[in-house]
Amino acid sequence: MFAIAIDNDQQLHWQEQDAPGRQDPHDVRIRVAWAGMNRADLMQRAGQYPPPPGASTILGLEVSGTVIDTGPQVERLRPGDKVCALLAGGGYAEEVVVHEDQVLTLPDGYGLREAAALPEVFATAWLNLFMEGGLRRVDGRPERVLLHAGASGVGTTAIQLCHVFGHPCFVTVGSAEKLEQCRRLGAQAGWNRHDGSFVEAVRDWGGADVILDPVGASYLADNQQVLNQDGRLVLIGLMGGRHADLDMGRMLMKRQRLIGSTLRSKSPRAKGSILDSLHTHVWPRLARGELRPLIDRDWPIQQADAAMAYLESNASTGKVLLSVSGEG
Repeated sequence: MFAIAIDNDQQLHWQEQDAPGRQDPHDVRIRVAWAGMNRADLMQRAGQYPPPPGASTILGLEVSGTVIDTGPQVERLRPGDKVCALLAGGGYAEEVVVHEDQVLTLPDGYGLREAAALPEVFATAWLNLFMEGGLRRVDGRPERVLLHAGASGVGTTAIQLCHVFGHPCFVTVGSAEKLEQCRRLGAQAGWNRHDGSFVEAVRDWGGADVILDPVGASYLADNQQVLNQDGRLVLIGLMGGRHADLDMGRMLMKRQRLIGSTLRSKSPRAKGSILDSLHTHVWPRLARGELRPLIDRDWPIQQADAAMAYLESNASTGKVLLSVSGEG
């Protein structure tokens, strides 16, 4: 098969490589149609985010495609099924092999291009808002959410989930244009990070009960200032560094919780639990048009370098996709 390889200068090349083998009787082989691109891919390319032990070293954490082979203990999937899958690696390739727990059939009415934008961002947003962050209603009041990098793939998905499930959300973004796009998706309010600290704006809005933060160190102090009593800060990235001072007095007195969360290294069973929850709570809303993946642009897989440069420029709003077979 052909897949993306990284050379010593970190350039990406579409070249022939060995096809992955099945390791487990529950494995499924998928012919890839589309691959989703994520910031984790940028980090892996730079040598900062190695794949978990045993995972493919090829970039790519989500794909859509067609099942072409199944292990002897796979029960719910058959060759020919159109699916999307959440991976630990290997997506920038013509074929992937993945445990069946990490595979979902498409929502009604969806094609393969749209479906490639679903697994990673919807799993990440759902996991960290509702499972790790425990987003809920308290005494009938919906909890409030602060989303950093609101125009990212995860951010635009989280905005929609908050809106559909009745939770007000405030976003931080990098431009007035992105702020307007987030408002159209359902964000109640927002802040352009180039205008300075978001603290006063979020406080005036009412503070946050849950914060979804891919930034890390440079936002920690401000996050603590706007996090309400019993609030939860869910850390999902380190774009702003990994070391910062934590105000433990504020944490103690306001009963704040700091939660670190990564999806990639979770077991197939754990990922399957997240996808099962998505299938129950989110897939029907996707089919009804209440939610939708936001796709910014796509490139042929042979132009992965250009696509990654675009993602790294922070110009995108929503998902960047790579076309492998071009099948819709």
